[in-house]
Amino acid sequence: MGEQLITRLEQGEVSGYALLCGEPERVPKIAATLAGSRKIRQIREYTIFGGTVSNTPVTVASTGIGGPSTAILVEELANLGAHTMIRIGTSGGIAPGLEKGDFVISTGAIRADGTSRSYAWPEFPAVADHEVVMALVEAATKARARFDVGICFSVDGFYSENKVLKEGKIAPMSQSGYMPSFMENRLDDVKKMKVKNIEMENGTLFTLASLMGLRAGSICTVSDVVPWHPTEKVIDFEQNMTDCIKIGVDAMKTLIEWDKRKKGAKFWTPSTK
Repeated sequence: MGEQLITRLEQGEVSGYALLCGEPERVPKIAATLAGSRKIRQIREYTIFGGTVSNTPVTVASTGIGGPSTAILVEELANLGAHTMIRIGTSGGIAPGLEKGDFVISTGAIRADGTSRSYAWPEFPAVADHEVVMALVEAATKARARFDVGICFSVDGFYSENKVLKEGKIAPMSQSGYMPSFMENRLDDVKKMKVKNIEMENGTLFTLASLMGLRAGSICTVSDVVPWHPTEKVIDFEQNMTDCIKIGVDAMKTLIEWDKRKKGAKFWTPSTK
């Protein structure tokens, strides 16, 4: 496969293992935890670095915000040989008990985005790969982090889907208080569905990964709780993201080790020596 249309990446510049994030500025921070990190490409919202984990090449790349740009990156990384992707991102906490600074490892996503629907029926499930989920849980447990595991709410509209708490009542976040009637109870509905958090990329990432035969998973920090409102808890966001990055990178290291143990087997299990 030759030069890619959007990222301009070429054969040999992408690894089988990829760490993804939304912000281009976060890519160098993730890459700094890898050995021999180097910048490969920067174009549009895509910043791409390379490095190694356990002497295995790993790509670090930014998706930008939302499904459309995420789909482009996943397509082009897959074209060049990427088979395993872990997203390290931010999200709004929805489930009771989640606080700023906690982490959420997603097992699947409610596909409230438009991009994934251009690839598959609405009924097609967006699920994370079980091996990636296990590796993330193991890394988070070893780090003694506060984390939860479950379904996320993956959306397109940041302002249209999010809500704020005003004088004790849920209000629109969108400009001038705009909110159509069909959006009024969506947040209440997903809370009843036991959804953990809200974010903007997992629905697309998980759907495309399943369709393309890739492994994908995600760990997101809870940067705010939804509906948005001031909380007593104040966190050092940079340190919190550093901790999230460490868990993501450690999980990738674990997956690399498991893949070596498989010795040609299709799946890893706890009994694999």
